[in-house]
Amino acid sequence: MTKGRLEAFSDGVIAIIITIMVLELRVPEHHDLHALVESEHPLYLKFACYVLSFVHIAIYWNNHHHLFHGARRVNGHIMWANMHLLFWLSLVPFVTGWMGESKLAPGPTALYGTVMLGAGTAFFILLGCILRSEGPDSLLARAVGRDFKGKISPVVYLVAILTVFVNPWISVVLYTSVAMMWLVPDRRFERALQEEHSK
Repeated sequence: MTKGRLEAFSDGVIAIIITIMVLELRVPEHHDLHALVESEHPLYLKFACYVLSFVHIAIYWNNHHHLFHGARRVNGHIMWANMHLLFWLSLVPFVTGWMGESKLAPGPTALYGTVMLGAGTAFFILLGCILRSEGPDSLLARAVGRDFKGKISPVVYLVAILTVFVNPWISVVLYTSVAMMWLVPDRRFERALQEEHSK
């Protein structure tokens, strides 16, 4: 199997995930702006949850692109690790909608963090499979380096899951902090590619 086919399949699944999420945003019954905040299920909160999840999905798509740009081949382990990642990402629309509908109730908000933790762990496993395939001296291994953000993110998610029963808003801030950390442009792959081409 070529890596292009795996990338195309993953791109399609992620596009469907985003589409499902936006379809969960129901049009308000009333036709004025107050309907966004004064209904039984305020749309502004659901929209905020959607934005948070959209950013997370966008980050995974970007990192997935960089990961496979640096990979030269795929094998069975990589294929299954990729499906494992897509499984967790496919749950994001459900937990996003539930968290918004519940007005950040502890259970749904904790489950949201659990899915994000699962996705982060799955990406870490996928990265490990690709690095084993490429070898310790590969371009990808040099680009990844110590991967501080990849190691600290699951810890933050775990803290957020435990904190949700104290105050769900603290958990949402922690979920957002992980997204903000990954939004900072990561130049590791670009630098590694430039070094490779300059040789």
